[in-house]
Amino acid sequence: MNEESQETTHFGYKEVPVEEKTYQVRKVFNSVADQYDVMNDVMSAGVHRLWKDSLINSLNPRPSMHLLDVAGGTGDIAFRFLDASPKSTVTVADINAEMLRVGKDRAEKKGYKDRSDFICGDAMNLPVEDKSVDAYTISFGIRNVTHIDQAIREAYRVLKRGGRFLVLEFSPQIVPLLQQAYDKYSFKFIPQMGSLVAGDKESYQYLAESIRRFPTKEKFADMIAAEGFEKVEYRTMSAGVVALHSGYKI
Repeated sequence: MNEESQETTHFGYKEVPVEEKTYQVRKVFNSVADQYDVMNDVMSAGVHRLWKDSLINSLNPRPSMHLLDVAGGTGDIAFRFLDASPKSTVTVADINAEMLRVGKDRAEKKGYKDRSDFICGDAMNLPVEDKSVDAYTISFGIRNVTHIDQAIREAYRVLKRGGRFLVLEFSPQIVPLLQQAYDKYSFKFIPQMGSLVAGDKESYQYLAESIRRFPTKEKFADMIAAEGFEKVEYRTMSAGVVALHSGYKI
């Protein structure tokens, strides 16, 4: 048995071999791809739309900008970006072909086929040239990456000087007064809704667990700074349920 096969990482609350996590994550999103956006509305009561709008407002897209949106297969962030900046273009990278299929279909229906590109790629090893994009976004996806620091490093590599790195992600800690109710909601309601709406309780159990395994806001900000980003900051939304992290490649 080689050293890599002995190394383990978390998949929700389970420990799995490092080389297996990517397969398991791909399996989850293969299962939920067609109902993913519907479930986002159900799980957040539609508030995820406001969180994503806030990300785009923070990015403040300028004309002729090129965005790389990672783990954004269905196009939710990409289309908001294109709506906000009519002359801009976007590349959507996702490890999951089924999510990309949904995004491509939506792009064609919205008339964005010529301004969007969908590529299959791992956040830890992107098929994107060095210093080639103006901004990099990843929303509710970085917690599924096996080595988060490697994904941040890749973001730094592909960004041009002055480029912006934005991460929208759930936080494992919210305001203490609501923590107990939030935990009950996460581990009872979300898997049940996953079963009813998407026919997949297990995948949504994993998604709830993965939030609790993600670093705290402060630790994640430190991880971003450690990979070379400057002006690193974050702000929370919805009582701390979500944090929007930002950094610049100077």
